[in-house]
Amino acid sequence: MDYLNINKQAWNERAKVHFDSSFYDVPSFLAGNSSLTEIESAELTNVEGKSLLHLQCHFGLDTLSLARLGAKVTGVDLSDAAINKACDLAKQCNIDAEFVCADVYSYSASSQHSFDIVFTSFGAICWLPSLTHWAQVISDNLKSGGTFYMAEFHPVQDVLDGYPYFHNPEPDVVVEGSYTKTETETDSDDKQTMVTWAHSLSEVINALIKAGIRIDAVNEFPFSPYNCFENLVEKQPNQFHSIVKGQSIPLVFSIKGTKS
Repeated sequence: MDYLNINKQAWNERAKVHFDSSFYDVPSFLAGNSSLTEIESAELTNVEGKSLLHLQCHFGLDTLSLARLGAKVTGVDLSDAAINKACDLAKQCNIDAEFVCADVYSYSASSQHSFDIVFTSFGAICWLPSLTHWAQVISDNLKSGGTFYMAEFHPVQDVLDGYPYFHNPEPDVVVEGSYTKTETETDSDDKQTMVTWAHSLSEVINALIKAGIRIDAVNEFPFSPYNCFENLVEKQPNQFHSIVKGQSIPLVFSIKGTKS
């Protein structure tokens, strides 16, 4: 299965829908607001003057938000439509940023730089068949003593949605619409075929350790900063909970590490 081309086509279509959606709220970003959630903002600090690689950056809102904080950013994404929009946004906002159209694995083979920080977040790793390879890309692109940071949806939510918790080499192939649920979507026309893999929390951690990343912190959060799953309850502003038997389940985890 040519998962790269299948997913690239899907994300090229999604980039068009997402850019105009209220979910991403590009006008707010253009007005000067940050797209970073409270989780990344609290845990990924002191980026000023640091070189930062953002893997799977979509059309660059988080990348450019980090640039506004003083980071020297490079964003990488599979979708050429998304990268084109990221470049347009950088130009429109007069932000110095580099964007590269490449999948995660092939980028590492062509990269000529090492970075102070490698960053990834929210809905990224499910598109990758091998976290061993992913973690090695992170390590290869980090300077010695550099920081890796990720914030990601918790795999427990995937189980509730009917997906496996533990990794299977055989992917899940789904046909679905965008989580942004914009007014332009219909039940049939805007659905895309997409290829994903499950990754448990232990798999993520062990892949990073094997690649030479010292784990400094692992945190779990009982909410999502995005209202992107079904039947979520907003207990506080931008904190959406999934309630199972009266209790909030973990919806996000974060990991911070250092290259040994």
